[in-house]
Amino acid sequence: MSAPCALLTWALLALFSLGLGVPGEDLPCSCCPIVPRREWKAPASKCVDKLKLPARYVVVSHTAGSPCDSPALCLNQVQNVHNYHTGMLNWCDVGYNFLIGEDGLVYEGRGWDTKGDHTGKIWNPISIGISFMGNYMERSPPPRALRAAQSLLACGVAQGKLSPRYEVKGHRDVQRTLSPGDQLYEIIQTWPHYHE
Repeated sequence: MSAPCALLTWALLALFSLGLGVPGEDLPCSCCPIVPRREWKAPASKCVDKLKLPARYVVVSHTAGSPCDSPALCLNQVQNVHNYHTGMLNWCDVGYNFLIGEDGLVYEGRGWDTKGDHTGKIWNPISIGISFMGNYMERSPPPRALRAAQSLLACGVAQGKLSPRYEVKGHRDVQRTLSPGDQLYEIIQTWPHYHE
């Protein structure tokens, strides 16, 4: 299957799984499709440090770069983030465990088991880093992206990767930064697992 066909398949599966177009259904499903690394053509990770699971914390950030609202654009954007992290910052892989696109898909970064490079030495070993692709200082991510993130969190609990008592933190709660942007920060503060 070609890369565009595979991405289209993932997009359609995600849309059906997220209940888009189904009247009255807006609850996120548990373990909706996650676009695996091979689908966005990620090279093999050079990271070796593992997370202690189940993780107790989730740190939500934004990339502060260009948004993407289609699988093709998001594939390009996740590759750009990966190239910046590995090429310019000399990290072993993309820094985030997962990235969320405005297309409503979750893109696998380092995944559930590997320590990220998203929030510094204190938080990286004890948290899952989820970054929304785009800049959310003045605008909010679309509902499908927010549902994808919440589905990912439910999946983490269902798979035993996240503690059922996990806490969501905004990037700015744990590090001096404007991330995840004012609008996204306002939204995550309403999530049930958010703790300042």
